[in-house]
Amino acid sequence: MEQPDDVWNWDSGMAPDCEVEGSVIAPIDTYGLRGKLTPDAPLAKLVWFKAGGHADWLFEPADTDDLKLFLERLDGDLPVMALGLGSNLIVRDGGVPGVVVKLGKPFASIEVGEDHTLTCGAGAHGILVASTARDGGIAGVEFMRGIPGTVGGFVRMNGGAYGREVSDVLIDCDVILPGGRLVTLPAADLRYTYRHSALPDAAVVVRARFQGEPGDPATIGAKMDEIGEARENSQPLRTKTGGSTFKNPPGKKAWELVDAAGCRGLRLGGAQVSEKHTNFLLNVDNATSADIEGLGELVKRRVYEHSGVLLEWEIQRVGRP
Repeated sequence: MEQPDDVWNWDSGMAPDCEVEGSVIAPIDTYGLRGKLTPDAPLAKLVWFKAGGHADWLFEPADTDDLKLFLERLDGDLPVMALGLGSNLIVRDGGVPGVVVKLGKPFASIEVGEDHTLTCGAGAHGILVASTARDGGIAGVEFMRGIPGTVGGFVRMNGGAYGREVSDVLIDCDVILPGGRLVTLPAADLRYTYRHSALPDAAVVVRARFQGEPGDPATIGAKMDEIGEARENSQPLRTKTGGSTFKNPPGKKAWELVDAAGCRGLRLGGAQVSEKHTNFLLNVDNATSADIEGLGELVKRRVYEHSGVLLEWEIQRVGRP
């Protein structure tokens, strides 16, 4: 049945540019779009927890211009959420309203510039950024080797590890705002705090520039190896997890508070607190997102009862319950 706000795409006799799966009506005119638009798209396979519901719409843009056109036509009429590697995310079981924008290979380029700078697409993985910098003799971004995720998420969340964070190295970023306007924002405009920025929720980061410093590739590589070894020894890699669950409170470590509250190995449904690193939650037995989020809330309550510290989520939780 038609709805008052439906937008119809009359057949001009030409093949559509944008691939739209299914027989439903797209939320916008798709003529001229080159990406892939999918209704009722499953998201569990796109996030590290391998749990959660569907997106009302999933758009995989062909490039920045394609994404600009899409958001211009959407004109803020639906919520928009960018998705990178899905490593720091709980997608709730009821799915995500509006449009999820998946930034894939077209957004994964990395260029080494003058004065030891790096220009990185929002879909570039942290380990690739660090490796490219190493090969170019650029020091200062080795910490990205230790962050599971992509540049877009790092910029939005002020990602960090091993004593450094994005706010230490970001020069500026290119962002597409609701309505399709592309703007370049200097780092100061993001008003960074610990694991937080002032970016609007519906803004999509497409590119970022980082400032490094001259360094010896061998020394940089050795530091990256140290970070990789530290992660291997301390974190539950190669599991269905979402990375660090809670922010470290000032002067404290979240994992120590969780451990002291007796939560190591705690289970709820198919979700479990990691035995190896207690600030990681795991999907060990076909957990629902409700299991995972519920376990996190249970851990928060036990930590507060034990130590009086109220932990804050670091993992992003999105969608309908």
